[in-house]
Amino acid sequence: MRTATVQRDTKETQIRGKLKIEGRGKYDISTGVRFFDHTLELFTKHGGFDLELKANGDLDVDQHHTVEDVGIVLGQLFSKALGIGEDQSGRVFCSAYG
Repeated sequence: MRTATVQRDTKETQIRGKLKIEGRGKYDISTGVRFFDHTLELFTKHGGFDLELKANGDLDVDQHHTVEDVGIVLGQLFSKALGIGEDQSGRVFCSAYG
């Protein structure tokens, strides 16, 4: 089973994510940005994987730190679950679209 868990803590955000690639489209997502939650929920449901994602960020300043760091965590989750090393992540993206 391809799964991964990632914790990311910065000055602006605290994010914990858990991914199961062979899932059923189940999700438990809370970023504090409701439209972003909705987008991630649909991504998960239609992608057929399971995703738990909890984010706390400096939303009183702006939403961009939360959205940016969630993107980083998602990339790390998929890379880790698929067994892709950090040095290969760029090549996988380029070979898929290049």
